[in-house]
Amino acid sequence: MVAEQQNNGLHTEEMTLNFGPQHPSTLGVYQAILTLNGEYLVNVENVIGYLHRGMEKIAESRTYAQFVPYTDRLDYLSGMLNELGYVLAVEKLAGITVPERAEYLRIIMGELQRIASHMVFLGSMALDINGFSAWMYLFRDREKVLDLFEMVSGNRITTSYMRIGGVCYDLPDEFVPALNKFFSGMDKNFDEYDRIITGNEIFRARTQGVGVISGEKALAYGLTGPNLRASGVDMDLRRDTPYGIYPRFDFKVITGKNGDCFDRWMMRIGEMKESMKIIKQALQQIEDGPVLTKVPRVLKPPSGAVYHQIEGSKGALGYYLASDGSDKPYRLHIHAPSFVNIGAFPEMAKGGTIQDAVVILASLDPVLGEIDR
Repeated sequence: MVAEQQNNGLHTEEMTLNFGPQHPSTLGVYQAILTLNGEYLVNVENVIGYLHRGMEKIAESRTYAQFVPYTDRLDYLSGMLNELGYVLAVEKLAGITVPERAEYLRIIMGELQRIASHMVFLGSMALDINGFSAWMYLFRDREKVLDLFEMVSGNRITTSYMRIGGVCYDLPDEFVPALNKFFSGMDKNFDEYDRIITGNEIFRARTQGVGVISGEKALAYGLTGPNLRASGVDMDLRRDTPYGIYPRFDFKVITGKNGDCFDRWMMRIGEMKESMKIIKQALQQIEDGPVLTKVPRVLKPPSGAVYHQIEGSKGALGYYLASDGSDKPYRLHIHAPSFVNIGAFPEMAKGGTIQDAVVILASLDPVLGEIDR
């Protein structure tokens, strides 16, 4: 229905506009139904499900090991982290201990994946504000991380590198020199990001004070990860509920103050630098040894249920696994951070303009493969 309203002495009519699902700025097949009063949003309704593939149900007809490649297709920009969360849950369920060297390799790959995922976020957010050149710089640097993934797994995005009990391959000889070369160029790259994007007055005008959400509201909506920390909430699962060997590393949890789009941008810049610190420490500490423990060819965990979560690139990524003693999960449920984060979009977008809505959505870093699953 069209409602007539009084606006600054003028009679205006509300208009409903479909934002997506066929629209590049919706970052996939996502739809928002916008109710507008002029250019200002008075209501926003999320519409999801266009990409639903029934991943959690598929798991019930796959063995525990067979499901590992499916996790790459959830948040397809964070395959290594998706795999890590899943295999940790299976190992918790089955009581499997991972070799020391494999623990370090998991940390190295997981933090490299966090860097690559944040680069996609930064480039895509800049592109959504018409920063095409900036997008090219970020994707240029992400390719170098994907080169490293290809060295160890043979694949660039859907790596299927993690295994129940460790990882599938050790590092090839050329990996560490290539990684050090990548790191040596990142200081220059961060300077480029600052000059081209972060310090750009148009970028700042489009992001500062836009899409503000307080820490209290962010917690109420269940936000996690960089989107929560941007609102000043100092929470990181790697430190607060540590898993693997994260307690061995010294790193800073980056937090913001204003909870706006600019702070959500700065979160990713800071986290990339901290991920590099963690990887450098891991390279110094890692020792030779096996990368995969012996696991039964047909794994049948005892009956029971577990929940395990990790700090994904977009927030808390959790897996609930229930076993009936067979070789396939009885039930699997995935706590997907993108699904939770998108729920706060209407709250953050109301009262702003259409242009603001594009920036706010981009700042949440949603991936539809993870939202719909």
